[in-house]
Amino acid sequence: MRVSIDPDVCQGHGLCVDAVPAVFVMNSIEHAIVQVEEVPPELQGAVHMAVVLCPEEAITISEQ
Repeated sequence: MRVSIDPDVCQGHGLCVDAVPAVFVMNSIEHAIVQVEEVPPELQGAVHMAVVLCPEEAITISEQ
């Protein structure tokens, strides 16, 4: 499973960072970025929750 964040859509709420800090971090301009694109199996459920939590719907998951 791969995850990405659209930087043009992210508003920096940080809910994804709170949900899965091993995958998402805040960058220097206070927007979330992905630090682990290939999500390990043990974090996939949490990443799916981060997608649900994102108020801007900026997170995309692709199964590869």
